[in-house]
Amino acid sequence: MTTLDLLRAQLKRERTGGSPGVFWRCYGYLRPYWYLSLGAYLCMLGITLLNLVTPQLIRTIIDQGISAGNLPLLRWSVLGLLGLSLVRGVFTFLQGRWSETASQNVAADLRAEIQKKLTVLSFSYHDRSQAGDILSRAIQDVDRIRFLTGRATLRIIDAVVMMLGTAIILLFMNPSLALIAIAVMPLLAWRAIDFGVRFRPLSAQIQKQLSVLTTRVEQNLRGARVVKAFAQEEREIRHFEEENEKWYEFSRQSSRVQATGSSMLQLMANLASVFILWYGGSMVIRGTLTLGELVAFTTYLGQLLNPMRLVGMFIPAIAMAGAAAERVFEILDAIPEVQETPGAPAMPPFQGHVRFEHVSFSYGKRREVLKDISLEAQPGEIVALVGPTGSGKSTIIHLIPRFYDPTEGRITIDGVDIRTVSLRSLRSQIGIVLQETTLFAATIRENIAFGRDDASEEEIIEAAKAAQAHDFILQTPRGYDTLVGERGITLSGGQKQRIAIARAILTNPRLLVLDDATSSVDSETELAIQHALDRLMQGRTTFVIAHRLSTVMRADQILVLEKGRIVARGKHEELLASSPLYAEIYRRQLKPTHERKA
Repeated sequence: MTTLDLLRAQLKRERTGGSPGVFWRCYGYLRPYWYLSLGAYLCMLGITLLNLVTPQLIRTIIDQGISAGNLPLLRWSVLGLLGLSLVRGVFTFLQGRWSETASQNVAADLRAEIQKKLTVLSFSYHDRSQAGDILSRAIQDVDRIRFLTGRATLRIIDAVVMMLGTAIILLFMNPSLALIAIAVMPLLAWRAIDFGVRFRPLSAQIQKQLSVLTTRVEQNLRGARVVKAFAQEEREIRHFEEENEKWYEFSRQSSRVQATGSSMLQLMANLASVFILWYGGSMVIRGTLTLGELVAFTTYLGQLLNPMRLVGMFIPAIAMAGAAAERVFEILDAIPEVQETPGAPAMPPFQGHVRFEHVSFSYGKRREVLKDISLEAQPGEIVALVGPTGSGKSTIIHLIPRFYDPTEGRITIDGVDIRTVSLRSLRSQIGIVLQETTLFAATIRENIAFGRDDASEEEIIEAAKAAQAHDFILQTPRGYDTLVGERGITLSGGQKQRIAIARAILTNPRLLVLDDATSSVDSETELAIQHALDRLMQGRTTFVIAHRLSTVMRADQILVLEKGRIVARGKHEELLASSPLYAEIYRRQLKPTHERKA
C-alpha cells in the first residue's frame, strides 16, 4: 500500500462532524468582551443597511437623473452616494477594530488558560505529551479559534443577513426575476455545506500532521549537538522529509477540495447572473423594466450571490477552527492525576519524619514500578537509595513532593498524609535537585531565585557560595546578570548542577530530595559541594539517589532496590556482608567511582 493510500485510509477513519458544543464553548470566551462584539455586530448591521440602500440610490440616479436629464438630482444623488460610502468606511473601520480586539482577547485568555493548565497537570501528562504538539495547539490552534470568534463568524452572519434582506427587496422590486435568482440559492447552499463536510476531516488531519512537524523541529533543535555528534544529520533530514511529505499530501488534497468547491460555487453564481442579465435585459427592451431597475437588480443579485461565495470561502476556516478547538479543549479538559483536596489546609512546618506505608505505584496500565514499599526516615536522617537502573529509585523521590500519587498505600510526613494538604505548602518545604537539571532562559540570578522571588541579593550570593557556584559566576561576562541561554546551554553540566543546588539551598527546605546531585562535577568541586550539603543537611531529612561511595558512607540508612522492591536495608558495612546485590553494586559502581575520584 502506498503512502497516498495510507493517508486516504486514515482520512476515512477521521470523524467528519463537529460538535456544536465546541463552537458554543469558543463563543463563550467572548462573554467578557460582549460590548466589543455588540459594537462590531451593530456596525455590521449598519453596513448591511447601507449596502441595501445603495442600489436604490443608483436606480434613482439612472432613471430620474441620467435618463431624465435632471442634473441637480444627479448632483445631489451622487453626493448622497459619496456620503454613504464615507459612513460605510467609518462603520467598516469600527467593525474591524472591535471584532479583532475581542477575538485577540479570546486568544490571550485561551493561551493563559493553557499555560495555567499545563502548570497544574501532573508529571504523567507531560510524560505522555510532546512539546511540539502542545506548542502547535497553544499557538496555531488558538489563532484559528481567534479567527472563528472574530472575522469568520462576523462574515457568516453578515452574509446571512445580507441574503435575507436582499431577497426581500428583490421580491418587492420584481417577483418573477427574484424567484429566478432565489431558486439557485438552495443549490449553492447545498454545495457549500457539502464542501464543509468533506473539508473538515482534511483540516483536522493537516493540523495533527503540523503538530508532528513542529515536534520534529523542536526535538532536532533541542538535540542538535547529539545529532551532530553521531553524524545523523542525513537521517534526521530524511525523517523530517517523510513527515513533511505527509503534510504536503494532506495540504494538496485540501487545495483540490477547496479549488473544486469554490469554482463550482463561482460557476453556478455566474450562470445565474448571466441568465438574470439576459432575462432582465429583454424586459428593459420590452419596456416592462427600467434600466435603473435592471442595474439595481443586478447589483442586488451580486449582493445575494457574493455572501454565498463568502460562505464557501469561510467554511474551511470554520472547519479548521472546530478541529483546532477540540485539540485545545483536550488540554483544558485534562484532569490532573495528582489533585489537591478542595479546601486542603496548609502543611505545618516539617520536622521531617517521613513514612512510606505499603506504597505501590504504576504508570497507567503498565507494569508496577514500585511494589509494597515501606520505609521510615527520622528527622535529620540521610536515606540513600541504590539499585540497578529501573529499580524505582527516582520514582520514590518523585512521590515525596507528589509529582505522582501512589496507586496503593500512603506517604506521611510528621504523621500527616501528604494527600490531605495543599501542594504549595508541601512542595515549598522540600528542596529538590533532579537528575536532569533544568534552567530557564533568564539570568543566573533569576534562576537561583526561582523558588524565592523575595530573596535579597545577599541571600542569592550566599546560596551560590554554599553551592560552590559564586566563583565561576563572577567569571561569566555579566556575573549574576549573565543570561544562561535556553535550558542553560551556555553552561557546563557541573555549572548547571551547582546553580540548581544553589536554588535548592536558597529555599531553606526542611526536607531534601537529591537525585544524583553531584554526578556532573569533578572531584574537587564534588568535595566542595559535599561540604556545603553537609551544612545544609544538618537537622534536615534527606533522600538521595547515591552513585558515590562518599554518599552511602554518610547515610543513616541505605535502601537497596531491585525491580521495584526494597530487597535490603542497613548501613554500608552491614550490607556488604548481608546483601549480594549491594556488594555487586559496590564492586561495579561505587568503588570504581571512588577510586577514580581519589
